[in-house]
Amino acid sequence: MRIDVLSTFPEVFEPVLGVSIVKRAREAGLVSLGVHDLRGFTDDRHRTTDDCPFGGGPGMVMKAEPFFRGVEALRCPAEAGCREEVVLLCPQGERFEQGTARELAGKDHLILLCGHYEGVDERVREHLATRAISVGDYVLTGGELPAMVVVDAVVRLLPGALGAEEGAAGDSFAEGLLEYPQYTRPAEFRGWKAPEVLLSGHHEQIRRWRRKESLRRTKRLRPELLEGAELTEEDRELLGEVEEGGARG
Repeated sequence: MRIDVLSTFPEVFEPVLGVSIVKRAREAGLVSLGVHDLRGFTDDRHRTTDDCPFGGGPGMVMKAEPFFRGVEALRCPAEAGCREEVVLLCPQGERFEQGTARELAGKDHLILLCGHYEGVDERVREHLATRAISVGDYVLTGGELPAMVVVDAVVRLLPGALGAEEGAAGDSFAEGLLEYPQYTRPAEFRGWKAPEVLLSGHHEQIRRWRRKESLRRTKRLRPELLEGAELTEEDRELLGEVEEGGARG
């Protein structure tokens, strides 16, 4: 996969995307990541990427021209036939969820557009971006942090990125539910014991316990997720035990 980012602050990316899973995926050749200074696609002496909004108002608006030039320079050739998505990171976009990350992970090329200031000229959204994405209902200074979130969530879904075939399968939201609780050594810490079932070596009991705790946690913290989850007969049985106040373990 190839990912390109257009930003007026390209220097902020490497400290985050140059470590951990994304770094290893890059080194392994699973993803090629390019972060490009939007100013490099301007044509004036001051390398201007923003201007005053038409109609007046506070702040500045990102100009359309640098984004169009940048995307046109980075796009795959039409004859290449690659699956490409041009994503504008903005508060008005669709909410970014695990399903969105899976869709984007299936593409060959992503171009992420980072807005800033009061926003981006609407013609970028209407005529350049193929998708607009928001990482949440809150205000950030620019699209750089959302772009990093998207890159991290997408790259970890690429085959081989986690170093284990089933590495992402148990993550929260991977199956529409929150992940079960995790424990490690020591088995007892300050009087708090890890569940005995996890130390039993009985794989089927462990699997069932984890599924039940995943359902329990989802029901308590994010009950709305259960409405859209595809529950098996066993899931419904376990959920019934949770609702009846069944003890852990």
